[in-house]
Amino acid sequence: MATGPLKGIKIVEMAGIGPGPLAATMLSDMGADIIRVDRKSGPRINPMSGTKYEFDGRGRRSVTIDLKNPQGTAACLELIDRADIVIEGFRPGVMERLGLGPEAALARNPKLVYGRMTGWGQDGPYAQMAGHDYNYVAISGAAFAIGTKDQPVPPLNYVGDYAGTLVLVSGVLAALNHATRTGEGQVVDTAMCEAASFISAGFHAMREIGYYKEERMANQLDGGAPYYGAYKCSDGEWITIGSIEPQFYSELLAKLGLTERFATCQHDLSRHPEMHAAFTEVIGGKTRADWCAIMEGSDVCFAPIVRFSEAPEHPQMKARGHFVTVDGAVQPGPVPRFLGTPGAIQGGPPKIGEHSESALLDWGVSAERVRQLSEGGVL
Repeated sequence: MATGPLKGIKIVEMAGIGPGPLAATMLSDMGADIIRVDRKSGPRINPMSGTKYEFDGRGRRSVTIDLKNPQGTAACLELIDRADIVIEGFRPGVMERLGLGPEAALARNPKLVYGRMTGWGQDGPYAQMAGHDYNYVAISGAAFAIGTKDQPVPPLNYVGDYAGTLVLVSGVLAALNHATRTGEGQVVDTAMCEAASFISAGFHAMREIGYYKEERMANQLDGGAPYYGAYKCSDGEWITIGSIEPQFYSELLAKLGLTERFATCQHDLSRHPEMHAAFTEVIGGKTRADWCAIMEGSDVCFAPIVRFSEAPEHPQMKARGHFVTVDGAVQPGPVPRFLGTPGAIQGGPPKIGEHSESALLDWGVSAERVRQLSEGGVL
């Protein structure tokens, strides 16, 4: 049984990859009842679909519908009629061409929240261009800022795709609140390039006041400051320090045995190369485990860099029980934590089309209608 603050909320998710599915997973973990509309035929959009490792597909049911068939469009609209939220991540115009666009959907279900996720947004000169996460981040300013002195480096697909996830989730929940209060649904247009730009707002502000140089590894938070960054240990592992405030910087120097040498020059840029070299030498003389023993529990602002495979066993993650096992696969658990209405994973990812008949019946589509769709090859 679903638990969480969204228990009773119905969502239709049009199958996709990246931020849309992860957004649906967050909403499912919060208790929403989600039906994912998968392709009736053709290659899988997500190569992990239907496997126990499809972590961004957990906790929903899968219905296959032939959307090239007018009866398939009608069947999908019948689900949308019963939904509170729709999430789709197609290129602008695709849902309209399928007869499933927001105008058609909202005409039938005026309270519907129609969440749209694209890279460039629904309009503008790039709107119809193909792209991936790094392309969208590229026009926000963030891609230039992240990397080494020599070149930008892709920040995995966190800054575009998954910043987009959080913007989409907050947007559809805000719109759902509005629809609940007023009876008026609306479209939520989420663009990953704008999500990347929005989370970069602080850096735009720092640039405006001259506090940020448009160079990589030349600023406090990009590896330019010796007291904020990553250092390699003697065993080849890495640690992080983030000793920005003066009291934390003082404690760092004490732990490194460098107080006398650098106590008064934290922000003296002329001393930073010397400071970085000294930090590198001292930290490089001990293992990661040594530094954990020395710095954990202090106010240095410290943490070891762990691999994905190590993260579930990190003491902080383990103490909070963040990682969970579903169908034998270890994965991140629900976020955030609701102390009054706790969420939960509603099961592993579905096999494609596993619920093509049962989910429709559960949402109130008549048995005769389901039989007709099934015998007609729509499901």
